[in-house]
Amino acid sequence: MEFIDYYKVLGLDKTATEAEIKKTYRKLARKYHPDLNPNDTAAEQKFKQINEANEVLGDPEKRKKYDAYGKDWQHAEAFEKAKRSGRKQGGFGSYTYSKDDAGDFSDFFESMFGGGSFGPGSSQVRYRGQDYNTMLHLSLMDVLTTKKQTLTLNNKKIRITIPAGVEDGQTIKIAGHGGPGINQGPAGDLYITFSIANEKGFKREGANLYKTIEIPLITAILGGELMLETLDGKVKLNVKPETQNGAIVKLKGKGVPKYKKENQYGDLYVTFAVKLPKQLNDEQRQLFEALAATNL
Repeated sequence: MEFIDYYKVLGLDKTATEAEIKKTYRKLARKYHPDLNPNDTAAEQKFKQINEANEVLGDPEKRKKYDAYGKDWQHAEAFEKAKRSGRKQGGFGSYTYSKDDAGDFSDFFESMFGGGSFGPGSSQVRYRGQDYNTMLHLSLMDVLTTKKQTLTLNNKKIRITIPAGVEDGQTIKIAGHGGPGINQGPAGDLYITFSIANEKGFKREGANLYKTIEIPLITAILGGELMLETLDGKVKLNVKPETQNGAIVKLKGKGVPKYKKENQYGDLYVTFAVKLPKQLNDEQRQLFEALAATNL
């Protein structure tokens, strides 16, 4: 198996922090995502490498193993166990390594296990398959209801259920849909990270939404009605007389669904920003001067 330098794939140094790895992964995943690069096999291959690199370097424990054992990081525990066994018994104990069953293992693995059996009655070591990572792009409207979606991964179709209320950057695990195990070991898992585009202009915190809207000065003083676009349609919003700049009103239940909580929703918080008039004409200026004379 050809060695792939995961740090080089992400364009990072070995000293990169967890935050730098996460930020770089998201940026590259968006750039090379198949949805944005249709029929581009080079971009698809790059996307797979980026996800593979993040799956290893984004996990502190896996990254530690990778730094120590390179592409054989998944077998780090077996290596360490073999070393301990060898120190105790003067050799490598009862491990078995079959080159026919694991032809893509590196020379490093062979150098440790010698390509054969160690001790009578030994059995082959089973290894768990590699975990896969992918990013799924959704809109804010997509998270309002629970829905099923079919993903294609390595030419295999996987049908998943996306619960309402998933958040941007949230990751869910689909057990057993990662890489195949070695020597009948268990398959790895599939981790899906959601990238949710906020095309409606709301700020989101959990299930709650936040929005700032401008209101004319006259409306703030005298009160009035405004039409506000929410995720489930327009609503009439009453502005009370003498509303102050920065005042906040709460629209209960107008947020997004709470994750995995049936029929529970967050709220929408609207902040009023009073818009001051510009380029007053003479008549308007005289009216404000008259108001000023009343010490308002």
